[in-house]
Amino acid sequence: MDMKRRRPTQKDGRFLLTIHATDASPDDALVVTWDGPDDPQDPFNWPLRKKWCAVALGLLASFFGLPDAPSSSFPHASYWTTTSWGVGAALFPLLLFPALEDWGIRSVLLGTYFIFVCLLVPVGFARSFAALVAVRVFSGGCVPLMSDAVASIASNVFHGERARSIPIALYVLVYLGATSLGPVVGAAVLQHLSWRWIGHIELIVTGALFPVLFIGLPESRGAAILRAKAKRLRGEGKVAFTAEEVDPTPLRQLMIKSLTRPLYMFFTEGVVFVAALWAAFSLGTIYLFTHSVDQVYGELYGWTPIQAGYVQSAIVFGEVLGTILSLSTNHWYEASAVRNTEVPGTPIPEARLYAAIIGGFVGATGGMMVYAWAAYATVHWMVITLGLTMVGLGTTAVVISIANYLIDAYSKYAASALAAVGLAENLSIAFLPLASSALYTGLGFQWASTLLGLVSLVLVATPFVVIKWGKEIRARSPFMKEAIIDRRMDLGSTSDV
Repeated sequence: MDMKRRRPTQKDGRFLLTIHATDASPDDALVVTWDGPDDPQDPFNWPLRKKWCAVALGLLASFFGLPDAPSSSFPHASYWTTTSWGVGAALFPLLLFPALEDWGIRSVLLGTYFIFVCLLVPVGFARSFAALVAVRVFSGGCVPLMSDAVASIASNVFHGERARSIPIALYVLVYLGATSLGPVVGAAVLQHLSWRWIGHIELIVTGALFPVLFIGLPESRGAAILRAKAKRLRGEGKVAFTAEEVDPTPLRQLMIKSLTRPLYMFFTEGVVFVAALWAAFSLGTIYLFTHSVDQVYGELYGWTPIQAGYVQSAIVFGEVLGTILSLSTNHWYEASAVRNTEVPGTPIPEARLYAAIIGGFVGATGGMMVYAWAAYATVHWMVITLGLTMVGLGTTAVVISIANYLIDAYSKYAASALAAVGLAENLSIAFLPLASSALYTGLGFQWASTLLGLVSLVLVATPFVVIKWGKEIRARSPFMKEAIIDRRMDLGSTSDV
């Protein structure tokens, strides 16, 4: 790392105190930066094995944190355990993650994971349903903080949209797959043990993983690595600091920005608004299906809740297929670079949406129609289960495409755009499943799923609009225009937007 000498200014007040305390000259002050573009301590320059190790450990933490989310395996009134979880998941990241991230990704992930493990204790020992619901508000708030940390790790160690494609796809797959595996794991436990053992077993598994994370997870946030270096140098009596420490953003201002910018983008950026609605509908439908499966398979085929829990592995299989679909269309995205007239030589962000069109139309919409019109006792159960697989495929392709598109289109503002989408997703997860029983009882199995399929069909039309008028949309968005300028600067171009 390069430690450049400089004379601190008046705003470096706390460092002037350090100078006084160590009797060092102001001219001896050091600004800690990377030692050139090839500094091995820069996470972008880590060996590929170390990068994937960091991502894999984060994904592992996210995977074991998520099965608690869909609580269809809990006793009656499980809708409210899902709702409480979703409310916590919607609010906590929006308020806390940008502030917590300033401490470093390792600290955020380990600290949140430890709190989550502690919250699993009352899940298994809760003496009242109200206590269980209250605890799940906080455990639900922990899970997306851990998942967001995984996304940050991928962004910290892999540079460029192409390099991040696989990590982002795996991040979405783990999030959705672990969610859908919840009822399957719950069914396996309930077949032999009481529902309390769901919490007990998860406590044992997640607790056992904590030492592995503590030992193996490296810090991947560059600013945190530089800050730790500066702190060590100050411990040696030197006057050292990072550029961020010179003019730090107040915590209050950071939290206000983390709350207001996503909301501002949600209401002013049409792309973010539509993306949030589409992703929220897709994830909410997965949770709605989680609750409807018991009712549909029970009435049609006389299945027990445990049997219905097992069949939801079909959704997980579809989610794996959706990830494969998304990755297999990456070459379409890369090939779009030859057509880019705004930033020549770079792929067009809208090309990320091709997989969403296929997944949304064939997978999500088609799967809902199969789930609707195969819902007769005279039709073999594997046909309706095919519909679940198709919905899993389509939902995953849609969510991965949306995440990649927002990252490409908004660049440094992608975190705020994704935060707005995450807020809508988790509110949908919280409240859409509440309509499951009334929807499928009031409209019947066929028309309830048909209604969902028609909504999905309308949403599938939105990528065509974005693809056709993408250039005009970017010209009207101050956030997207800034992302274009940044890309041109990266390419050494000085042309105007």
